[in-house]
Amino acid sequence: MERKIRVLTAKLGFDMHNRGMSVVNRALRDGGTEVVYIGNQFPEGIAETALQEDVDVIGISSLNSASSLELMERVMDMIKKKHLEDRLVIFGGIILPDDVPKLKEMGVNEYFPPGSNVDSIVSYIKENVPQ
Repeated sequence: MERKIRVLTAKLGFDMHNRGMSVVNRALRDGGTEVVYIGNQFPEGIAETALQEDVDVIGISSLNSASSLELMERVMDMIKKKHLEDRLVIFGGIILPDDVPKLKEMGVNEYFPPGSNVDSIVSYIKENVPQ
């Protein structure tokens, strides 16, 4: 039996908008992945849980464009400190259009804005998760 792709999902910081994350988590489960949802977390907690749970994918959501870039920079720093650079990192939510290239430069593999088709998120993960 093939091991399921393990996806850690988290809301970044104090962002309480969780409807989209719930929809994405359901789509990921329906798509055959194992979801580890940790709710609202800060960068250190996200990276530590990713390490402890040995996940393949780290999916982070935030609708707070004012602090998302700064917090994601901390997330990516913590991912490096925990030697998790081989994990697929995706970000969903609201971020200023000019900040999308900055996300990618930090090491975020893909960005999904609000309204993204959940099937495209599942497909992206399945096609790009490290083997």
